[in-house]
Amino acid sequence: MASEGNAVPALEPTAASNDNTSGNVNRLSAADRVNSANDELPSMDIQRKVENHTVLDRNGETHPFKSLYSGPDSARRVLVIFVRHFFCGSCQEFIRALSETIKPDFLSHLSVDTSIVIVGCGDPGLIDAYVAETGCPFPIFSDPTCRLYEDLGLVTSLALGPRPEYIRKSMMHIVAGSIMQAMKKIPSGLATKGGDHRQIGGEFLFELKGEEKQITWCHRMKTTRDHTEISELARILDPDGHGQPQKA
Repeated sequence: MASEGNAVPALEPTAASNDNTSGNVNRLSAADRVNSANDELPSMDIQRKVENHTVLDRNGETHPFKSLYSGPDSARRVLVIFVRHFFCGSCQEFIRALSETIKPDFLSHLSVDTSIVIVGCGDPGLIDAYVAETGCPFPIFSDPTCRLYEDLGLVTSLALGPRPEYIRKSMMHIVAGSIMQAMKKIPSGLATKGGDHRQIGGEFLFELKGEEKQITWCHRMKTTRDHTEISELARILDPDGHGQPQKA
C-alpha cells in the first residue's frame, strides 16, 4: 500500500519505470509476479478461498467478496473488474470508455441477465471521487489489503505496455490529472491512500454453473494499460449482438 504521510506518491508509471522497486516483502517480487500472469481460470479451491475475503463499500462497510456476484438479488452473470489505484488515470480512461459503451441499457438487452462490479485497491473514501471522475454507473468496492488481487493471481508491475484503444488522452495529460486528483485529497488525508501503485488488475466473469457461480473467463493484466479492450468485452458478454453497444 502507499506509504502514509504528506507526500504525494508516484501515481503513473513511465517508460523508464523499474519493476524491481521495493514493495511488500511478504509478496513475490514484481518481476516474479508479472512473469506469473496468465489467463488460466482460478482453481475451484482458489475460488472458494476468496469467497469470504472482505471488500469495502463507499461507506467503509464490509462485505464478503461472494456477495458481489452471488445471492438472491445478483444477476445470473457478473463481470468483476479489478482496477489499479484510485488515482490511476489509465484505469480511469478504461472505466470511462466502459461506461460510455457497455451501459446498463446494453446489459438489459442481453439474453443472459448480466451486471458489472468494479473493485479497486485504495481507501473506500475515494470511491465517490472515482465515480465523479469516471461517470461509472456500476457499483464500486475496495480491497485495500490486495488479498483478492494476490489470491486471484493479479500481479504487480509498472510496465506501460502498448497503448490500448480505450486510452484517448496523452500520457502527459493522464499523469498530470492523476497528480492533481491526489493533491486535492491532501486536506482530507487521502492523497496517499489511492492504493498500491504497483498493483495491476484484470477481469473475471462469474456465471451460474449448477447451483453456484463460477469463473468462466478471466483476463489478468500484464502491464498497467492491459485491461481487455471494450470491444472484446462486448463480444464476450454479447456474442449474438443483442446489446448493440454504442458510444455516447
